[in-house]
Amino acid sequence: MFHPRTGACRCGRLVIEVSAPPLITAACHCRGCQRMSSSAFSLTAIFPAAAFRVVSGTPVKGGAQGPELDHYFCPDCKTWMFTRIVGMAEIVNVRPTMFDQPECCDPFIETMTSARLPWAKTPAAYSFEAFPQPEEFPALLEAYAKRRES
Repeated sequence: MFHPRTGACRCGRLVIEVSAPPLITAACHCRGCQRMSSSAFSLTAIFPAAAFRVVSGTPVKGGAQGPELDHYFCPDCKTWMFTRIVGMAEIVNVRPTMFDQPECCDPFIETMTSARLPWAKTPAAYSFEAFPQPEEFPALLEAYAKRRES
C-alpha cells in the first residue's frame, strides 16, 4: 500500500506531495542534467500529474524553459524540484531526493548513457544510449510496476 509522500526544497519553503507510487524511476546522464544537478546524472521519479501537488510555496521556472520542457525551482533556495514536459500534461518528473523518505530514488532505467561519465554507475535494470523509444515505454512501465509490487 502506498502512503502519500511529502518533500521539500533545501530551505523548506516549497513543499510537494505525491499520492500515488511513481510510474517509473530513472537516472539521466545527459550533459544538461549533469549541469543542472552539478553531478554525474539527475534522478527522476515520474508520477501521474493527478497524484502530484505543491503543498506550500510557489515554484518558479528556471533552468530549461520551453518549448519542450519546464524546470521548476524554489524561488528562495533555487532547488530544482520537478519538471513538466510540454505536451505530456499527464505526468510530472519529480526529483525524488526531495522526499522526506526517498525510497523511490533508485533508478530503474538510465538514459543518455552515451554522455555518461566513465566512473558513474547506477543499479538501473535497463540502460539506453539515448532515450527509450515511445513504443518501449509500456513494457518498461509494466516491468517497473511488477518490481514495485514484489
